[in-house]
Amino acid sequence: MAAARSRYADLDRDELARLVPELLLVGQLIDRSGMAWCIQAFGREAMAEIAIEEWSGASPIYTRRMQDALGYAPPVAGEGDVVTIFKGLQLDIGAPPQFMDFRYTVHDPWHGEFRLDHCGALMDVEPMGPDYVRAMCHDIEDPTFDATAVATNPRAQVRPVHRPPRVPADRTPHCAWTVIIDAAHPPVEPLPAYFDIARTRAASLELEPIDTSTSADEGAADYAGPLLSDLDFSAFSHSALVRIADEVCLQMHLLNLSFVRAVQARAASEEQAREICRKQLVGLAGIAAERLHRVLDLPHDRAGALRLLALHPLLNPAAYVDATVDGGGLHVRLSPAHEDGSWIDLVGPGETSALQAVVRAVDPRYDVDLVGSAQDWTAALVEGDPASEADEVAVTRFSTGSSFVFEPRRSLPITPV
Repeated sequence: MAAARSRYADLDRDELARLVPELLLVGQLIDRSGMAWCIQAFGREAMAEIAIEEWSGASPIYTRRMQDALGYAPPVAGEGDVVTIFKGLQLDIGAPPQFMDFRYTVHDPWHGEFRLDHCGALMDVEPMGPDYVRAMCHDIEDPTFDATAVATNPRAQVRPVHRPPRVPADRTPHCAWTVIIDAAHPPVEPLPAYFDIARTRAASLELEPIDTSTSADEGAADYAGPLLSDLDFSAFSHSALVRIADEVCLQMHLLNLSFVRAVQARAASEEQAREICRKQLVGLAGIAAERLHRVLDLPHDRAGALRLLALHPLLNPAAYVDATVDGGGLHVRLSPAHEDGSWIDLVGPGETSALQAVVRAVDPRYDVDLVGSAQDWTAALVEGDPASEADEVAVTRFSTGSSFVFEPRRSLPITPV
């Protein structure tokens, strides 16, 4: 059966080129919206354990998906080089461009380095003190960098040259790492969370292939050429950008599914786990809506709110979340996302806070009137008194990513074709 048509296909190429880095940054904010509630419920050490399980469960899966989608997968599975690893990082919600400012050096196919000239995640955590910095930059990064690399080559080792806590306090670059692939290295095994997430509908979801025909639209249909210093998304074709946008949204769903399972394993009850996950969704939904509304220059009216809903990661990709948005509102039906227990499973009759966060990014007077069953419902846009910002959104706004501004950059080849 053919994959559902992407909701991003109606955007033009320029809009998509602006949207994709925004989606990558939104994915990074999943942790900013979720981990505060995990710290409150379980403490700092458990929060770090949740983050490790979350990223190690999702990143190997979505890393391989992007390799396949954009044509830079290794010819032999599991035998990729450092260039393949670095390309994957450039298209990973764990490393959104500029906010996580990775700078790459490739010595040969098996030896490379990267540094972070700016680490937005560090800027968020550093004010919380050195224990939180060590939790992120040591406890979490050691297993999760290797978990990401295992998607390309299980004998890759990502090791620090230096990393925070910063000494001196203003040290730059913020951190530096080597990546070495050696047949003598013991192969890295996926962590247990990976095998759970690999069984989800999201992991094997079929999306529309990129049109690679000679009659296709202008721009690159893949990333099979040299590694570039910075991705210029405007250089990709319309078809490629649509697929990238859908894949990035799917990265978010996979990461969220991994987060949900890690929280459920520690929660005292199903109700506690659901409430933590709902708060994560609401915080992310509001900030994502605000950023997407601004970058796409949508109107501050009913049409703008409905258009924003159609393009929001909560409801995308279309092959994963069965939803229709039109002048009558939003209609959601049973879909693979419900079967997985993804974000949409936290929205329904009596649970409108995530949708409220989205539409109130357009106008604080907007609300939703939702009727139907848990997996088949319709939400109508209504207007009332102005509402204050949800606490969950305010917590996520603590991240510097909520107000981060992308800047134009030149895209230069690092490696030969």
